[in-house]
Amino acid sequence: MGSHLLKKSFRSIQSPRTKTLLVSCLFSSLSESQNRIYHVPHPNSESIYGFLSKLQNKRNPPGFHNPLVPSISIRYFNSQAVIEPRTSDGLTVDDIIASRWPILDENESDWKSHAAAVAQSIQLIKKRLQWRKLVVRLQMLTIQINKPDLWDDPVHAGKISREHGSVMGKMKEVNGFERELLEHIDMLKLAREENDAELESESMKALLKMRRTAKEKELKALLAGDQDPCSCFIEVQAGAGGTESMDWAAMVMNMYKMWAQQRGYGVTVVDEMAGEIAGIKRATIKVDGEYAFGYAKAEVGTHRLVRISPFDSGKRRHTSFAAVAVIPILGDASSHFQINESDLRIERFRSGGSGGQHANTTDSAVRIVHIPTGVTATCQNERSQHQNKAMAMAVLQSRLDQLEMARQAQMNAQHTQSLTDISWGNQIRSYVLHPYRMVKDLRTNYEVSDPDSVLEGDLDGFILSFLSASMDKDEDDV
Repeated sequence: MGSHLLKKSFRSIQSPRTKTLLVSCLFSSLSESQNRIYHVPHPNSESIYGFLSKLQNKRNPPGFHNPLVPSISIRYFNSQAVIEPRTSDGLTVDDIIASRWPILDENESDWKSHAAAVAQSIQLIKKRLQWRKLVVRLQMLTIQINKPDLWDDPVHAGKISREHGSVMGKMKEVNGFERELLEHIDMLKLAREENDAELESESMKALLKMRRTAKEKELKALLAGDQDPCSCFIEVQAGAGGTESMDWAAMVMNMYKMWAQQRGYGVTVVDEMAGEIAGIKRATIKVDGEYAFGYAKAEVGTHRLVRISPFDSGKRRHTSFAAVAVIPILGDASSHFQINESDLRIERFRSGGSGGQHANTTDSAVRIVHIPTGVTATCQNERSQHQNKAMAMAVLQSRLDQLEMARQAQMNAQHTQSLTDISWGNQIRSYVLHPYRMVKDLRTNYEVSDPDSVLEGDLDGFILSFLSASMDKDEDDV
């Protein structure tokens, strides 16, 4: 809540009892017990807490304590206790949900409707973040981070410290949003008690803004995985079926390029093996951008196309398959797998392609083989051998990271599996162009009747539907 709004409310309030109530309600979310640890902004910062402290000191002589204002015990601490915020009259987000206030259209000036919508979003966000597990994990990390010998192992200590900061950041953001909702409710009730139409209007606008912001936070909560913020590689491989499947693989890859570009991501072709007649046998692109992996991981699996083949003179209906894998780019600091130069075999060969000036005249393409695992990465689309080697190493590192994560978590059926692990009998989505037109995700039953828009990159509906369903399933499993 801004200091301008707070100061205005104090100037406009005439009743001393109401002013005391305001101070009480703003501190209530921090001071439920003398025995808890609380995190508040530093006193030097400009905040509502600093303003209220100055106001209290100015109005009362030293040593005076108003019994109507709860005492608070504040200590500056790296972690904060998990406290359920409340309004001045004890209302919580759970109470709002239990009250089942009707949720009306945004255009309706009903504060209860706005509050109920925000409370519902907070409940959904907590569910998606697996809040109870998050609380337990924070407690465990706090114990580890307070051990005196933690930094005897700097690598382990850095990992614990980063995870602690990440978990605490997620929880503080949700708790802050929850407190903001309850503070606005308190201010609105206060405005009505004081017959302050302007303050009531400002509080109503603040609730409406929170309602709209809550939708963005719901989406962000879908991408709460450790690797979700990363960029990624998307790999597409044609299935059995010759030219028909190769053409379909090229269509799938083009679909992802268009999707990435529509989202503002950078797209770079890393490797591509063209088909003999049309399409591609396989291809890899690098997608650069925040949460690229978080979204793209929903596309891992086998994609099936049903259409009248343009390569069949008899105009018969054909079914084609293409496999998709998505690999996060973790970066040097987060890499799980250490590569030894002695374990690599680097092969150089002449690039394929359509030719042209200076093309196919030097051995600029690079293939790197990790001998212990047999994992291979190839790049031939850059102009120089040096650039191709650097890109191939990046792909190899991501693939080995992927294998290491799969080994540790034993989750080879999840988004980190490699192309060779994808089962051809496990289609995730069907694209039917004949005898009817429809694209249907077989995991969520989400479907659209406009295949052209999907093939032109309109994938967000499928992706969000899958991510939401996955979160719901994880919560049910817990």
